[in-house]
Amino acid sequence: MAAQATQASARERILQAVLQVIGTDGVAAVTNRRIAAEAGVSLGSITYHFPSQTDMLRDSLLEFVTAETTRMTDLAETYRDRGLSVADAATLTQKIVRDLGGTAEQLAPFELFIQAGRDPSLQDAADECYAAYDVLAVTILEALGVADATAVASTLVATISGLQLRRVATGVPQDVSAAILRLVGGNAD
Repeated sequence: MAAQATQASARERILQAVLQVIGTDGVAAVTNRRIAAEAGVSLGSITYHFPSQTDMLRDSLLEFVTAETTRMTDLAETYRDRGLSVADAATLTQKIVRDLGGTAEQLAPFELFIQAGRDPSLQDAADECYAAYDVLAVTILEALGVADATAVASTLVATISGLQLRRVATGVPQDVSAAILRLVGGNAD
């Protein structure tokens, strides 16, 4: 039992190290030696947990999106019974996006999505990530009473992602709240 906990812990540290390295120096900087050093694990731990670099990249992307989706779903649930309006949800989303900042872990998924464009073996993982964001968007939009939430969700996810990428690339804060309100038919005062 203790060995399983240690293995899980090493695996988690490896995945976090992958996101840190990618967010700091890009996908090309991911080497087994660098990840082992960053994660504080042996080189053998890398190959034990991940047969290939593609597996390590894919799992780090999926780990990130699983954690983000859980965090966002938990946040949405805390507001579900508070009578949140679309405008309130848009303002909350703006705050979440602003709070994410430009940390290495937040930059890493963008790098991994670009890498998926180059490496077809990562495309299923990228698709899973976007599907999870779409499901989350549908859940929130339906809870808000937005008509045809399924039709709006992928456009909303793409808009928020695009605005986040624009902020990362330019350093200029983006008005996510107004974009959400325009997309879902609210008022963008």
